[in-house]
Amino acid sequence: MAEQAYWYVVHTYSGYENKVKANLEKILENNPHLQDYIFDIVVPMEEQIEIKDGKKKTTLKKVFPGYVLVKMIINDESWYVVRNIRGVTGFVGPGSKPVPLSDDEIRSMGVEQIETVVDYEVGDSVRVIEGPLESFIGTVEEISMDRKKVCVLVSMFGRETPVELDFTQIQKL
Repeated sequence: MAEQAYWYVVHTYSGYENKVKANLEKILENNPHLQDYIFDIVVPMEEQIEIKDGKKKTTLKKVFPGYVLVKMIINDESWYVVRNIRGVTGFVGPGSKPVPLSDDEIRSMGVEQIETVVDYEVGDSVRVIEGPLESFIGTVEEISMDRKKVCVLVSMFGRETPVELDFTQIQKL
């Protein structure tokens, strides 16, 4: 029976998140057998736009400072390896027992993306089923999988108007 890998939260010294990630990746590179137990290491980041002196600057900011997420199968060896990386203070959980994150928690953090499948493609006729343009019919002009948006040409006031909608707001005819 294959064991299930789960996401665990590792607590680190503040500012050590990227060092912990790099060190763990180096250990995995040097010990290939550990790759059967430790699958992914993530320091959740989000883009932050700063405007200083009229100039727009995009920076990456840690979403959870002091924490690193690790997808792994917990056993004595994998627990020991992660726990003893310089900068790690321990796993999040009662005592020394790590508690895995739920699927909902992982989704809400945006760590693991769930692949979205749509049943329409560019050129298809669709009906808007939600929002202010409900019951309008249009043609799919563009699909943006990463943004989960679709551009639909809708006929309004006798002219074609491009409208950006969520995947869930339209239905194929």
